[in-house]
Amino acid sequence: MAVDAGDLSAFVTVARAGGFRDGARISGGSASGLSEAVRRLEAKLGVRLLNRTTRSVAPTEAGARLLDRLGPALAEVDAALDVVNGYRDLPAGPLRLNVPVSAARLVLPAIVPAFLAAYPDIRLEVIAEDSFVDMLAAGCDAGIRYDERLEMDMIAIPIGPREQRFATAASPDYLARRGTPVHPRDLLDHACIRGQFASGAMDDWEFERGGEIVKVATSGPLIVRIGAATDLAVDAALAGTGIIHLFEDWLQPHLDSGALVPVLEPWWQRFSGPFLYYSGRRYLPAPLRAFIDFVAARRVET
Repeated sequence: MAVDAGDLSAFVTVARAGGFRDGARISGGSASGLSEAVRRLEAKLGVRLLNRTTRSVAPTEAGARLLDRLGPALAEVDAALDVVNGYRDLPAGPLRLNVPVSAARLVLPAIVPAFLAAYPDIRLEVIAEDSFVDMLAAGCDAGIRYDERLEMDMIAIPIGPREQRFATAASPDYLARRGTPVHPRDLLDHACIRGQFASGAMDDWEFERGGEIVKVATSGPLIVRIGAATDLAVDAALAGTGIIHLFEDWLQPHLDSGALVPVLEPWWQRFSGPFLYYSGRRYLPAPLRAFIDFVAARRVET
């Protein structure tokens, strides 16, 4: 039975993404085009492969079995096609990265322009989100994560600063009105601008000094989604709404200008910088190999 390879690829993309719209975003195609491709494949095979509802798309039992067999096979096809990249002067093709918003803001700007200048035929797509997703299932080649969120069976190499700090700060106006905390627990009496993860969990503030770790469940007038609305939190802190707790690098321009004043600086906690991670169980496309080598070379230079 002859089936179209493009229709098979469309089915895998939709099944892994969990929907036609997300599949279209990952593949760069259209939701309607993917839907038509899956319909053709189902008609050719004479069996339903996806259960579709208004809220979700999930493989049927037949679809799940087909997906298990197709994934490795299509990866081998991609690997075979990528061989021709070795005959080019420079690698070409797509490279998809899944990164937290903080990495898109603080790490990639120092890397991406130079990388794309060195490899003009690579098309880089950066998906910035702070929800914990399966990188491969989302159709990405690699990702950036901090060590506590690295997935098993992944290879990780340092990218960006090797050490970072969370900074706590407030505007001069706020501190003049409410006073300056001298211990982390003093924050319980202050208006704090809090972050919330995509799961709904709240972001407790953690401090460390002389081996003592203090976690504070702060409260305040503003809660923002971590990543997506972080700039709103910074603007609110600048306006005197409350105290903010965020990456030092993110707040540094405002600390330098005096628009924000450091609070509890001896307690600012240090942590390991981010890592570029990728699967060690699949072939490495030429664009990803080029990016890994580029990041590694920059680390040697610095």
